[in-house]
Amino acid sequence: MKLQEKMDAYKKEMQSQASREALDIMHQATETLRKSGILDQVVKVGDKAPAFSLENTSGDVISMTGLLSRGPLVLSFYRGKW
Repeated sequence: MKLQEKMDAYKKEMQSQASREALDIMHQATETLRKSGILDQVVKVGDKAPAFSLENTSGDVISMTGLLSRGPLVLSFYRGKW
């Protein structure tokens, strides 16, 4: 199963289990984000990522260049407050 198919299946299952109130809140939050103009700032398919280095959970510095030297690299961006 392709990633998009898995994501679609997850979304469908989540929507079937969530309450109407929860779904309304999520839809309202999504619409608020759209209206904020944030979509004009998102990374799009084909955009080049700037080189970066970050600490991992062990405190080791990991660089994008170092990871790319070992093979393809997938970056996942998310917005959240945890």
